[in-house]
Amino acid sequence: MNTLTRKLATAGSALALAASGLLLASSPASAATSCYGPSCTGLDPSTSICQNDARTVATSSWGTELRYSPTCRAAWARQSGGMAMTIWVESDTGLERAAYYTGGGTVWTAMIDDKGIYDRACGHVIEGGETCTSWY
Repeated sequence: MNTLTRKLATAGSALALAASGLLLASSPASAATSCYGPSCTGLDPSTSICQNDARTVATSSWGTELRYSPTCRAAWARQSGGMAMTIWVESDTGLERAAYYTGGGTVWTAMIDDKGIYDRACGHVIEGGETCTSWY
């Protein structure tokens, strides 16, 4: 009986170890980028942890949103309706990232630092001018 108990315990331990390895492994596709302030500049918010707590803090008259993540202290522009336009996010220190919205779906810019900085989101239409959110 002692030998059977030891064999069962060994087999159980091996199974438990294998199962824990499966639970702790993460695939590269599920790994989100972590950043804070300046290290977020240029990163895609959709592949970062910043999207988890992001909120829209301002919206322009054409619907361009200024998105902000308190965890990452980063901001970006997002557009999901209206006419084709160039959108961008800019800071009062000169940082800027832009994207082109074709008029369908949703598009966003890369992020910029928002740690101790004011940012805003803008949209520009040829022969239509531009509109921006308030500074945040």
